[in-house]
Amino acid sequence: MSSLTEVIGALERVILGKPRQIRLCLACLLARGHLLIEDVPGVGKTTLAHALARVLGLEWRRLQFTSDLLPADVTGASVYDRNTQQFQFRPGPVFTQLLLADEINRASPKAQSALLEAMEERQVSVDGVTHPLPEPFFVVATQNPHEQSGTYGLPESQLDRFLMRVGLGYPDPAAERKLLLAGERHELLHAVSAILQPAELLAAQRAVRAVFVAAPLLDYVQALVARSRAELQLGLSPRAAQGLVRAAQAWALLAGERAVLPEHVQAVLPAVAAHRLERVGATGTANGAAIAREIIAAVAVPT
Repeated sequence: MSSLTEVIGALERVILGKPRQIRLCLACLLARGHLLIEDVPGVGKTTLAHALARVLGLEWRRLQFTSDLLPADVTGASVYDRNTQQFQFRPGPVFTQLLLADEINRASPKAQSALLEAMEERQVSVDGVTHPLPEPFFVVATQNPHEQSGTYGLPESQLDRFLMRVGLGYPDPAAERKLLLAGERHELLHAVSAILQPAELLAAQRAVRAVFVAAPLLDYVQALVARSRAELQLGLSPRAAQGLVRAAQAWALLAGERAVLPEHVQAVLPAVAAHRLERVGATGTANGAAIAREIIAAVAVPT
């Protein structure tokens, strides 16, 4: 789809030197997944989230997660109206098409839990009443590394609701030189305009589901998932396996392919596994992306 190529080009003009990470982020949203961007401060996490919201033409809100944030600050609350003598529900910032949850791991676990139902079921329940969220609905969250002060670790149930975790890292010297010459990041964002409309994004998501997945490819996905469970006490969940297939379909669509190939699965697996897998041993701690690469090397590719 030519419009998706335009989206990638627009994002690459804002986030310099990170084409793979940009493609992963876009594949995550095309697969109807939620996105977690983790890295040290100052590398462009929030800028990338802003650019995604702008270029996809979605209604979006930014919510700064802090230690004193309450669940009602996310979901909204029922407020008593003296005129009607009734409680009226006032929606919170989660009622948008794209929620930018900035520095999500600086909020307490209680505040983080306010997103669980929204991310899984795309609805919010307040005072026994269920309120549907807009369609499409995405959470794009940023977080700082756990070792930094003032952060709370996200629980496994929360992490598993994110389809991918992507890290940006420092730019290479050539990209950093362009960044130094380009001016402030917020100036680059002002030049970003909507390329897709919500209806076009929904059509692209339907096109992702239509990408063909052969039975041997599903066997390959199951073998990768089974390997993770055999090697680790907590392997990839069924939700992660479903997300892996959807992400591979989205990657294939972005590559212009009509069917998922093993290399598409291999391309997205480290991002899908990055926040779900961890190995702690005598030689140190291995993160999910590194473990995913080990699993890819250990599992035979279908022919």
